[in-house]
Amino acid sequence: MALQTSAEAPVPVGRISRLIGEWIDRLGGVWVEGQITQLSRRPGAGVVFFTLRDPSQEISITVTCYRAVFDQVADVVTEGARVVVHGKPEWYAPRGQLSLRVAEIRPVGVGDLLVRLERLKRSLAAEGLFAAEHKRRLPFLPHRIGLVTGRASAAERDVLENARLRWPAVSFAVRNVAVQGVHAVSQVIEAVRLLDADPAVDVIIVARGGGSVEDLLPFSDERLVRTVAGCVTPVVSAIGHEPDSPLLDLVADVRASTPTDAAKRTVPDVNEELTRVAQLRERARRATEAFVDREERGLVGALSRPAMADPQRMLDDHEARLAEYRQRARQSLGHRLDRAADDLRHTVARVRALSPAATLERGYAVLRRPDGSVVRDAAGVSEGEELRARVAEGELAVVAKGAVAPPA
Repeated sequence: MALQTSAEAPVPVGRISRLIGEWIDRLGGVWVEGQITQLSRRPGAGVVFFTLRDPSQEISITVTCYRAVFDQVADVVTEGARVVVHGKPEWYAPRGQLSLRVAEIRPVGVGDLLVRLERLKRSLAAEGLFAAEHKRRLPFLPHRIGLVTGRASAAERDVLENARLRWPAVSFAVRNVAVQGVHAVSQVIEAVRLLDADPAVDVIIVARGGGSVEDLLPFSDERLVRTVAGCVTPVVSAIGHEPDSPLLDLVADVRASTPTDAAKRTVPDVNEELTRVAQLRERARRATEAFVDREERGLVGALSRPAMADPQRMLDDHEARLAEYRQRARQSLGHRLDRAADDLRHTVARVRALSPAATLERGYAVLRRPDGSVVRDAAGVSEGEELRARVAEGELAVVAKGAVAPPA
């Protein structure tokens, strides 16, 4: 029902604002297309603000959304991007301001494609397919290079010509495939698998010139990424130009900015290597000469020492010292022997003085019975008993005639 008003019975502005808000609340959720301007993402804020503008008309609407909603497309949506949003119109009655509370944002055209690629990129990265520890080093000098590229393309020419200019002996196994269109993914995968299975191929280059995001889309295909991740042979990605970055660049062992750069990274320059060899030879020569000069100076210094200038002098010193030691040893031994001889003579004299033989030499005799016992008491000898008398020089057989009285 229309609102009944007149000049005599006007409606306050506040009521009109509330009525507009009630009518807008009945609209529910709507899909709106426009261009993002005045994007505001304050650090730490939970809400993102931007203006959605109609490029064909000078009209726009304020949009608010939670940060979690915007973060899902933040990598590909910036100011100026065209998007489709789903939200609910809201009317702020105190200010009479219309806004749109958004719950979903979808990029339009290339933006939508980039969002899908970004989601695939995050999923594959979470599996570890892009991890640096899985990257293999390229051989220093590959004998045979596998090249996957378009037939008679500029990328093929750039790789072959630059590689052969750098190292003329290098050989290639070229596999020409479709590099865009519906058959590109399957043909590139088949070529990579065949080259990876060839033991003569040392490295594989996948090359293509520049193009739009849609043209380079086959090189972000999940099947191709997983195929390259499973290769045993190192893979070099040379897709497009420097700004282009398909997912193949992330999974390949080496990412080249252009096909020409791929040739430079894969094949060494023969002139640079010859120059490096010459430099190393020169460094080795200088190091050898410095070593010889140092050793010669050391030898001259050693020869200038007194021991080397007159080695006989050192021997003479040792000989004199040895003679002195010998003389001292002879004197010490002589003294010890003299003292030992004196001690021995004294001991012999004492032994002789205490020996029974000395007593016998003074005219005494020792009487013994036949059993060897010594006669100590004359009363113990019976008359007629046979005895043996030991004198200083020999023994005598005697017969006892009886005991006699000792002399007065």
